[in-house]
Amino acid sequence: MTDLDLPIRAATETAAAHGVSLDRCEILQNGSTLVLRLSETLVARVVTDRNGPRQGTAWFAREIAVARHLATHGAPVIPLHPDLPPGPHEHLGYPLNFWKHVTVIDAEADPAAIGKTLYQCHGLLRDFCEPLPELAILTESLALLETLERRALFPSTTLRLLHDRLVSSIDVLKEFPFQPLHGDAHPGNLLNTTLGLLWTDWEDTFRGPVEWDLASIIWNSRILDGDHATADAILAAYRQAGGGIDPVALHHSLVARAAVMSAWYPILYPNPSAERRLKLQFRLDWLEQSGVGSEPSGW
Repeated sequence: MTDLDLPIRAATETAAAHGVSLDRCEILQNGSTLVLRLSETLVARVVTDRNGPRQGTAWFAREIAVARHLATHGAPVIPLHPDLPPGPHEHLGYPLNFWKHVTVIDAEADPAAIGKTLYQCHGLLRDFCEPLPELAILTESLALLETLERRALFPSTTLRLLHDRLVSSIDVLKEFPFQPLHGDAHPGNLLNTTLGLLWTDWEDTFRGPVEWDLASIIWNSRILDGDHATADAILAAYRQAGGGIDPVALHHSLVARAAVMSAWYPILYPNPSAERRLKLQFRLDWLEQSGVGSEPSGW
């Protein structure tokens, strides 16, 4: 028996119990969440990390509620699969849910389309009335530092840096308007498909300033890659679609995003490659140099 046998069984048995015919078991992603294609149209997502910081089905319940709201109103999102109850489901100790398969195309996403589709989602999310946590991934990452310290996963200087940047940014971002957000709007959660750009993976959804999602989608291009043209085009398209962007909120969101990504690295990548170690060090160096009082102008 392999480590994947039980989560795969959880997904296939749950789908079969609802009368869905399965004709394949294709692994699309294998990490803390296992993504399986089980038929022409059916994709299952199974949480395989049963000892991680996130337990239970509350995360999937929020994701499902937000995704259903957005899909119902025609947002550019991957919809839940119509042949199964929305869930979240739990079987053999594994939380899981089911989505409609979409066909990804091998083409770079147009930056203008990224900004436009994110604004479309934000506009429709304003009418989402169910309760959501506030600044959830930021406050969760702050609490996660205690686990990192207890397990000696970071030196004390790094923990202090992450703590200070998170606390300072949270204090500033609390002063800006909140609304429901994607919560983890990085490029990996935006698929370029035959149906256009579609946002996915809403389990980190929370209430906060829109600049958090914008910082998440431009962080790599703006900071890691120095691709200012792409970052500027995304922000310009968001503004052109009708969105407002505060430069102070954006700056502190970029800082907080770097701290969040760094805090979760030892959890998500317990045995990181050399490339991942370099990226982590880059983020930590950038956080060290990006004093929280040095907001850039013109963003």
